[in-house]
Amino acid sequence: MALGTRPPAASSTTSLRSLRSSRHRSSTARSSCRPIRRRRRTSRTGRAGRRATSVPLFVSEERPVPYAIELTGITKRFPGVVANEQVSLAVEVGEIHAICGENGAGKSTLMKILYGMQPADEGAIRVFDKEVHLGSPTDAIAAGIGMVHQHFMLADQLTVLENVILGAEPTRSAGRIDFARARAHLREVGQAYGLTVDPDDRVETLEVGERQRVEIIKVLFRGARILILDEPTAVLVPQEVEELFRNLRGLKSAGTTIIFIDHKLDEVLEVADTITVLRQGRSVATVKPGDVTAPDLAELMIGSELPTAQTIGVTVTDEVALEVKGLTVVEEDGRVVVDDVSLRVRRGEVLGIAGVEGNGQAELIAAIIGTAAATAGTILFLGEDVTHATVRHRREAGIGYIPHDRHREGLLLQAPLWESAALGHQTRAPFAKGLFVDRAGARERTEWVRREFDVRTPSVEVATHALSGGNQQKLIVGRELAAEPAVLLAAHPTRGIDVGAQAAVWDDMRAARAAGLATLLVSADLDELIGLSDTIAVMMRGRLVAMLDPATLTARELGAHMTGAGVRGDSR
Repeated sequence: MALGTRPPAASSTTSLRSLRSSRHRSSTARSSCRPIRRRRRTSRTGRAGRRATSVPLFVSEERPVPYAIELTGITKRFPGVVANEQVSLAVEVGEIHAICGENGAGKSTLMKILYGMQPADEGAIRVFDKEVHLGSPTDAIAAGIGMVHQHFMLADQLTVLENVILGAEPTRSAGRIDFARARAHLREVGQAYGLTVDPDDRVETLEVGERQRVEIIKVLFRGARILILDEPTAVLVPQEVEELFRNLRGLKSAGTTIIFIDHKLDEVLEVADTITVLRQGRSVATVKPGDVTAPDLAELMIGSELPTAQTIGVTVTDEVALEVKGLTVVEEDGRVVVDDVSLRVRRGEVLGIAGVEGNGQAELIAAIIGTAAATAGTILFLGEDVTHATVRHRREAGIGYIPHDRHREGLLLQAPLWESAALGHQTRAPFAKGLFVDRAGARERTEWVRREFDVRTPSVEVATHALSGGNQQKLIVGRELAAEPAVLLAAHPTRGIDVGAQAAVWDDMRAARAAGLATLLVSADLDELIGLSDTIAVMMRGRLVAMLDPATLTARELGAHMTGAGVRGDSR
C-alpha cells in the first residue's frame, strides 16, 4: 500500500496472517502445569565455608528459618486487569529462585509488591518468618530486601563510592559525610562477596558488566540479605553473563537469597536452584532445573514450543535502500560517539549491529533517524541525501523506527492506544486529514494493528500503560510495519519481552524482510542478531571494527569481537 494509506486488503496480508496463526494461544493453563511444591528444609545459612564478616548482611543465627520469603495469596488488581491472582511463592534462604512467565503474567507486579513499590490488594508477605507490611522501598530495605533494576540507576559523573553511598551516606557528628567509614564498609562488602571494584573509578568509564556489579554492591551496602534482579543479563555479552553467574553463586554461598526475573530460559536453567512460572497472573508451576528443559518451560509459560530467531532463505537484492558514508557524531562535550562509519543496507537485507552498550550504536541510529546531528558524513535514503533533513521528512519519506526505549520514545503511556499508534505518523492519513487529527481513521488503523499483530487488549481506548511490555512492543512493531517503510531502524526490538511476544516480533520482521524491507538491527541479544541478520557489523568505541557472516558465527565468538578479543572480519 502507498505510504500513509489504509491497511492492505485481506489478500495482501495473507503471509503475515499465516505466520501469526500459530501464535494465538489458549488462555487456559495446560494440564502439564504443576502445582507449587513446598518442601520445608533447614536453613542453608549454616553451611560450612561461609565467611564471617562484620557487615550486617546475613540471616540472624538466633534460630534457623525455613524461608527467606513467603508470599501467600497475593492479589493485585488494576482497572480492568487482575495482574496477580492468589499468587503464593516460597523462596528458601540462600537459594537462587527464578521467576519466569510471558509479558503480562504478573512477574514485575509481584516483584514491585515485594519491593514495596506497589501495595497488594490481598495476601500476606513474610520475610525470614516474620509478617511484614512493605509500603515503600524504604520498608523493603529495612526488611533486608534490595532490588537491581534492568535499567541501571547510577550517576555517570560520580565515582563508584559516591554512587554506592548516595542516599545512605554515613555521617560524622557534625553531619559531614564520613568517607573513610564508607570506604571501609565498601571494602568489607566487596571482600565478603568477592565483588571487587575500584571505589574511585568514575561510573562513566565502566563497562556494562562492571556497572551492574556496582548496582549489586549498592544494595548489599544497605544490608540486603535478599536480592531481586530484573532481567540481569539483558545488556550483557556472554562473557559478562558468565561473570555475573559466578558472582551470583558467590552471593549464594555467602547466604544471600536471590530472586531474578529472566526471559532467557537457557540461562534460567543454568543458574537457578528453583524456577516458578507465572501465567495470566497465577503461579502455575514450581520446578527444579533438573526436572525440565527449555521447551518444557516455554510450554508452561506460553503453551507453545520455544521460538528460534533463525531465518532461512536469502532475500537480499542489489538495490541499496540506506547508505551511510563517513558518518561522524560528536557530542557537545567533544566526545566522538560515532567515528567515520560507513555501511549499506539493501532491500530484503537485515544488517545487524553488535556491540557492548555505550559504543555508539544508539547514536548511530539517532543520527540516521535525525534526532542527533551528524557532525560529518552523508546519509542517503533511496539515493536522496537526508543528512540534514528533519525527522518528520525522514519519517514521511519511509524510514520506520522501533526505538530502544519504548516508554521514553515509542509510546504515549497515559494516552489511549490509538494515540500511541499514531506517534511518528500523525501528519499523514489515516491519522490526519489535512491539518486535523482523523480520530475515526486512527481508531480504524489501530484496530487493524491490534488484530493483525495480536496486540492483546480489549479496546483501542485502553490507556497504553495498561498493556504488558510485550503487547506494547507488538503495537510499536505493528505501527511501523503497517506504514510499509522502505527502511526499518530496529533498536532492541525484543528487549524485555517474553518468548511468545519475541516469536511474534521475529515472525513480523522475517515477513517484512521477505517483502523487501531493508532493516538495520541493533540488539544486545546475540542469538537474535545471529538468527535474523544477513551480515553483522561490530561497533567498538564508535567505529565499525568487523563485518561478520552470521552463518559461521557463535554467540561466544560474536561476544569476543564485541569486547575486542576477536579477529577483525572482512571489510564491507
